[in-house]
This record gives sequence, structure tokens and C-alpha cells, in this order.
Amino acid sequence: MAKQRLDVAVFERGLAPSREKAQALIMAGQIYVNGQKASKAGLSVKPEDQIELHGAQLPFVSRGGLKLDKAMRSFPISLERKICMDVGASTGGFTDCMLQNGAAKVYAVDVGYGQLAWKLRTDERVINLERTNFRYVTDQQVPDAIDFASVDVSFISLRLILPVLFRLLKTGGEAVCLIKPQFEAGREKVGKKGVVRDPAVHEEVIQTVCLIALEVGFSILGLTFSPVKGPEGNIEYLLYIQKTPLPAVSSSIDIAELVRQAHASLGEGKGER
Repeated sequence: MAKQRLDVAVFERGLAPSREKAQALIMAGQIYVNGQKASKAGLSVKPEDQIELHGAQLPFVSRGGLKLDKAMRSFPISLERKICMDVGASTGGFTDCMLQNGAAKVYAVDVGYGQLAWKLRTDERVINLERTNFRYVTDQQVPDAIDFASVDVSFISLRLILPVLFRLLKTGGEAVCLIKPQFEAGREKVGKKGVVRDPAVHEEVIQTVCLIALEVGFSILGLTFSPVKGPEGNIEYLLYIQKTPLPAVSSSIDIAELVRQAHASLGEGKGER
């Protein structure tokens, strides 16, 4: 049998229910190969290599839940009995995190099909809006005013997402949006494999997204960086916003310092797949 990637091996050996969850376990430092902690999902392993899982299992159906979990710990967000929406739901890590934090209902929206974890598909609190382009969501599909939303989308700019989000949120409603530099920066600023490494570009992207959010009508309440990198190794950021009568920006936000901290924590060789 040929060598294979570590994340594939972790999944196929039954140590994780999905390849994505395997990647999250590796990034969390819970996977050991031949007694040594493994830090990269792309590590080549042989059939005879001993692979072990140390520590507790990931608390959510995918590592996406870790992103919202950090936002919940960083910002004063309460989801108890709230009507929520997960934009770009995929496997449902954000949805799972919302439910575990008391959400009454979650609209899980994704353009894909068949990705949502079975335990969420069968949960009566989850409205599965798969094969649905968020930009064209109707009031018939989502008759409720949304209290809280998360946004984790790829291959599209938040510029196209935020106006729709503003329409669906109730006044006072909040959202956490993942800022992905690789989908916001100009093509000339995106490196090999779609990775944006220049901190200056990260600052520029965050500033641009914040300006767009303000123009749409949102107040910017907070910013932090995602605890896990994107699939190709991109550092990503969590933007906490609210639909308010008068848009404003929290005085505590320091974009340059945030980017510095993110790169110090997740820079080259840290938090990789």
C-alpha cells in the first residue's frame, strides 16, 4: 500500500468522522505519529506507521465550530433562544456551535448539497437550505427575522454578502463574518496556491471590508483572528458587526495590531494543515 496524507489516514483509520475533522485534530496537536506529535495534515505516512489520537475529540462536527467558538469567547454574544443563520454552512461546524450555545433555530444555508452533518440534518432546530445561493434568499425561504448570523463563504467577496445579510437581520441583530484575504484582495496580491502572506495586504483587506460594512449600515463591534487557518494556510479574521440605526466603529479596534498578533500566532509553520 502506498503512502498517504496524514489527514486521509486519520479518517480512514477511524480516528475522525471526516477528513476535515481529521485536519482539525492535527492542527489542535492531538494526532501523534510513531509517538511524535504531527503538525501538518499533508505529512506522508506509511501503512505501518502508528497513528494515535491524544486528548478529547473536537467538540463540533467540523473545525468551523472552533472559529465561532472563539468569537463567542472574544465578544459579548449570547445565542440563548435566538433565531440564527449559518451562511456557508458546509458540514455545519458553525451551526453545531450555535445549537450548543442555546440557539432556538438555525437556518443552514449553502450552495452545495449533501454536506451538512447527519446529526444536524436530523435536528428539528435546523432548517437545511442546501443548494441555495445566499445572495438570492427570499422571505419565503426565511420568514423569520434573524437575531444572529455567521458568514463563512469562499470564492466570493463579503461585498456581495453584507447587503443581503443586512436585509435579513432584525434591527439590533448581530453577525460574525469570516474575512478571507484570498477572496478579498486583488489577484495580483494573491500568491501561490491562493495564499496571501503579506501583513500589509491583510490590513488593507480588513480596512476595506470594514468600510463596506459601514456603508451597508452595520456598526463594527469587534475584530479578532480565526484560531485555525484556511485550507491552504491562509490566516483569516473574525468581524463582529451589528445592525444599528446609526453605524459606528468601536474605539478598541486596532487593525494593525490585530494583524501583527495573528501573524505572530499563526505565521509560517504555525497552525498549518
